[in-house]
Amino acid sequence: MEQIQQLLDKKTRIRHLKLSNQRIDIRVIQALAEALKINSTLISLDLHYNQIGYRGAQALAEALKINTTLTILDIRSNHIGDQGTQALAEALKINTILTTLNIGSNQISHQGAQALAKALKINTTLTILNLHRNQIGYQGAQALAEALKINTTLISLDLHYNQIGHQGAQFLAVLLEETNTTLTILNLHSNQIGHQGAQALAKTLKINIALTSLDLHYNQFGDQGAQFLAKTLETNTTLATLNLDHNQIGHQGAQTLAETLKINTMTKLYLSDNQIGHQGAQALAEALKINATLTLIDLSNNQIGDQGVQSLSETLKINTTLTTLNLDLNQIGNQGAQALAEALKINTTLITLRLVINQIGDQGAQSLAEALKINTILIKFNLGSNFIGEQGAQSLAEALKNNTNMTTLNLSYNQIRDNIILDTIEQKLKINTINKKRLRYLQILCLKKLKQLNRIDEIKSLNPTIYNSCLMKY
Repeated sequence: MEQIQQLLDKKTRIRHLKLSNQRIDIRVIQALAEALKINSTLISLDLHYNQIGYRGAQALAEALKINTTLTILDIRSNHIGDQGTQALAEALKINTILTTLNIGSNQISHQGAQALAKALKINTTLTILNLHRNQIGYQGAQALAEALKINTTLISLDLHYNQIGHQGAQFLAVLLEETNTTLTILNLHSNQIGHQGAQALAKTLKINIALTSLDLHYNQFGDQGAQFLAKTLETNTTLATLNLDHNQIGHQGAQTLAETLKINTMTKLYLSDNQIGHQGAQALAEALKINATLTLIDLSNNQIGDQGVQSLSETLKINTTLTTLNLDLNQIGNQGAQALAEALKINTTLITLRLVINQIGDQGAQSLAEALKINTILIKFNLGSNFIGEQGAQSLAEALKNNTNMTTLNLSYNQIRDNIILDTIEQKLKINTINKKRLRYLQILCLKKLKQLNRIDEIKSLNPTIYNSCLMKY
């Protein structure tokens, strides 16, 4: 209640208020709503995981009709239901300030979604709408799709866990194919869209030039769906992030995607929790020898084994764009680790490498340690939950003595009983982190000083060495 009183006080200038998980009841929400009607400073309000119910949502909706400053409202997990959503929808027809609304996990059905759809046909300011973990179904998806044929401001729509099925995906696909040119982020994970939904969305991606991020993970479309999407992406040049995690994709789907990567310009690809095996990994490895845009690939939990890792390692010796590689849960042993080590001695771009829950022992760790004596690029390295003992840990500690770049090395849940070795590693990583922060601070000061002297362009052209010393690349 003290924070609400501060909102009423014109002398205080609260801009962000977080009241999540406070068991706030209707009386407090009503008081807060009244404060919002007169407050002129608050721009973000987080009320997620409370018990405001539909009456609380109604009170907030009335406030939104009057408030002139709030741009972000998060009321996910509050049991507002359709009744509360309908009240908020009416407010959105009037409000011209709110840009972000999160009403995920609120037991909203297609009726609530239909009310929001009507509001979106009128509203011209909302850019981000999160409806995750509700039950809007294909009817709700249909209503939203119809609204987005008219709405030209919404850029991000999150509908994950909403049971929209292939029919809902098809409605959204038609929207993205025919009329909407503003939506850039679409999250449909865990919606049971199947290969039919994937096929509809694939057709859309041939034409749509706005969408930059598409999340389809956990939709059970298998190789068939992956192949539909892959063929389409051969011509799409705008999609930058694609999430296909947990979709029962095997090596055939991975091979088709690999062919696409030789042409496509996306930057992030998520394929975890599939069954691509070593054959799929080999195909992707060949593609990455050619691809010049992908910076992140997640292949965790794909049974690729040492054979698949050896192919990827050969690629890392050539590839100059990949910065993040996730190989968790892949049955990788010492041979795979040794292959990666040889690649790390040559690779000049990889910043983050994950090898959690594999079968790497001391021998593999020692090989990786030798690589870290040479590699000065890797910053984050996760070797948690392997079979590394004191010998492997000691080798890694020795390697870090002269390594000034690495700030994260996770060795938790291995077989290391010597805490002194672990403490030595931790202390060295802390020193590296502190030194990086100090360097960054000095570089910022350097650039500010050059700017004050109006000499940035002059120094950049006459003495690039001095200019570059002021910069920090991550």
